[in-house]
Amino acid sequence: MKSFHRHSMAIALSALTMGFAISTASAQTVMRISISSPQNSHQGVAIDTFAKEVEKLTDGRYVIKTFYASSLGAEREAMESVQMGTQELTWTSSGPVPNFVPEVKILDVPFLFRDYPHARAVLDGPIGDDLLKKFDAKGFKALAWGENGFRHMTNNKHPIKVPADMNGLKMRTVENPVHIQAYKAFGINPTPMAFSEVFTALQQGTVDGQENPISVITASKFDQVQKHLTLTGHVYSPGVYLMSKASFDKLSDADKKAFIQAAKVGVQANRDRIDSDEKNAVADLRGKGMEVVETIDKAQFQAALAPVMTSFEKQFGKDNMDAIRAVN
Repeated sequence: MKSFHRHSMAIALSALTMGFAISTASAQTVMRISISSPQNSHQGVAIDTFAKEVEKLTDGRYVIKTFYASSLGAEREAMESVQMGTQELTWTSSGPVPNFVPEVKILDVPFLFRDYPHARAVLDGPIGDDLLKKFDAKGFKALAWGENGFRHMTNNKHPIKVPADMNGLKMRTVENPVHIQAYKAFGINPTPMAFSEVFTALQQGTVDGQENPISVITASKFDQVQKHLTLTGHVYSPGVYLMSKASFDKLSDADKKAFIQAAKVGVQANRDRIDSDEKNAVADLRGKGMEVVETIDKAQFQAALAPVMTSFEKQFGKDNMDAIRAVN
């Protein structure tokens, strides 16, 4: 009898515990965020920090599950999922963004940004804030600008020292009309493809090269499939924390602030990682067998783009481009 009593007590206790667990779980909302790079990267740090901050700032009511290396789809697919509301969040480079928010194209104009402090000052100021608002009408809430970094060129054919060295190279590019127009002007044969396909394409020789920030080149182990790296710094590539507008609108005002604040903390971690990668990566890539051209005559590369720059000024407004250049 006693054992039966104990058994029924245990069942009652277990039911109570389960009930408690269920009520705790129901108080938690789980959301997903994805990136195209591996976890050990500037993008990984961006979403890991964000997830930790959201949980902390909302007292665990919101839990962000993190997905890496395009496991929920390539950047463009992830943006489509967030736009449709089937995925709550993503962190993406600016590569596919103009397909959704054309006004952001201006940030991809080559040689528009002098250096990291300049680019960060633009994105953290009124110009960056104004561009974040452009996402609202397209089904996104852009929480904050992150950073992918200045893009550099790698290839398997020969070192790139002068613009003529790019002539005829088949280069993987992002699905971004500004990049494609500029690289054609360089004499490159641009080949747009999703980032998730790039390593294999380089390995198999489908393309000769690619261009990406140092942080991406190291995190993706492109040194295993590319011989030459030139620090062209030809385009600054921002990143952005994007949330489904529908998911964001359901948050309380306090939670909306918490998500934006978490993104800002994530941006700092993201930029710190890029600064550290930039300091250490060139020596590291040399050590892994890459031949690195560290300095180029940027004026020559800019001159090669003169005709296309005139077209960009018409497209985006010379005043708008000058306003970006004038930020200190």
